Amino acid sequence: MMARVLILGANGQLARNTTPVLLGDPALTLTLYLRRANRLKNPAPERVAIVEGDVLDAAALRRAMQDQDVVYANLAGDMARQARVIIDAMHATGLKRLIFISSMGIYGEVPGEKYRSVLDPYRHSAALIEASDLDYTILRPGWFTREPEGPFQITQKGEPFQGHDISLDSLSTLIARIAKTPGLYVRSSIGVSDN
Repeated sequence: MMARVLILGANGQLARNTTPVLLGDPALTLTLYLRRANRLKNPAPERVAIVEGDVLDAAALRRAMQDQDVVYANLAGDMARQARVIIDAMHATGLKRLIFISSMGIYGEVPGEKYRSVLDPYRHSAALIEASDLDYTILRPGWFTREPEGPFQITQKGEPFQGHDISLDSLSTLIARIAKTPGLYVRSSIGVSDN
């Protein structure tokens, strides 16, 4: 069965890294949603649509969500406001599955590190998503590295974060696995770091 994935913030570093991983599965089609579409070249026109739009433009976002199966959000900026618009648009279009990229440390869960206000956008957006009725997975990755894909560890909300860094390739593989596997880590906020 074909699955359709909408990538919000498609020009971000992680989203650009994840796009070819998702395209490695011929059963997936992608819609790449970003503010300036001319920044991306279409990697597979027969399976990829590129849509120019701002996540805060509720009408454009609802249009992009039509006929999608999974929303993968990879955003920065006013993340709480973006999360509210995403939740509302998903309700309006009947979409349930959301993969949302946040950051390690939003719950003060990193041993030896204090919570810092720079994490507020990530924490506030995660709280809104957790309070929703969506089938969300919030990913709280460590710092990105260009190391080769390798084993990684997952911690649940409430557990101390393990490790510190995560390979972009490992994280992209996990995102693709979640996008293709209904029920995997649903209504979970998981920390991800290399072993």
